[in-house]
Amino acid sequence: MADAVPEDVAEEIVLTGSVSRGVADGVSDIEMLLVTPQPLSLDECFRLSSAAGLERLGTWGLQGTPSHKVSGDVDDVPLELIWWPRAFAEEQVDALFTGEPTGTGDALAHGMSLRTCGLLERWQARLADYPEELASQRIDSAALTWGGFAAAGLLTIARPTERVSLLERMLDDAQRVLKIVYAMNRVWPPTTKRLAARLEPLAIKPERTAERIEAALMQCDLLAMTELQLETVQLAPDTPNVVRARGWLAEGARLLKEQPSRA
Repeated sequence: MADAVPEDVAEEIVLTGSVSRGVADGVSDIEMLLVTPQPLSLDECFRLSSAAGLERLGTWGLQGTPSHKVSGDVDDVPLELIWWPRAFAEEQVDALFTGEPTGTGDALAHGMSLRTCGLLERWQARLADYPEELASQRIDSAALTWGGFAAAGLLTIARPTERVSLLERMLDDAQRVLKIVYAMNRVWPPTTKRLAARLEPLAIKPERTAERIEAALMQCDLLAMTELQLETVQLAPDTPNVVRARGWLAEGARLLKEQPSRA
């Protein structure tokens, strides 16, 4: 399919996602980034995708931006194509180093060239150097919500009647734990798919991080999640929000243990 896209239209074609990482299974789709010298319209991307063999076309995501997303399939294999003009692609890579919370860094770091003018190689060289100051910024930002109000506030969502609020808070907390873990290990944050496999090779993390996140969410166990958060900030370097979070989370865990329902 990549060969069917004219070279003067897409100067860089990158295979991304689970296929590029070698972990695809029978339900995985194929994801590709196509970088064009000039901006294209969505209609042009549809036309080019169809000409390259993509059938049953659709699109998703925010419209009216330089990025266009085209979905479809070839021989019943689902594909997702992301079309970026070169200037926009460069902006997306630059944004990673200012703390933008996207999956672009992980996708490009593990990307494989199907056609190249040297962009992917240059981007991957940049991504290989994860600045310490960026890690510190991301860690501090992730710990932002863990403090600043009375730790007893956690008890208001621990009520049996507050499951939606509880899960909303716990999911956000879990994602913040992961942001800190990835930043401590200088890893560009991926999606939460295949979480255990993603975390397994990382040197700095609480024990059984993935398993404990899944168990806490399945059981709506706010105490277990709070204890995991506390272990995470205890591993993290000192930043203003991390230092505050250590005391706040310890107090929150103590209060949750003392709830009458846990007696």
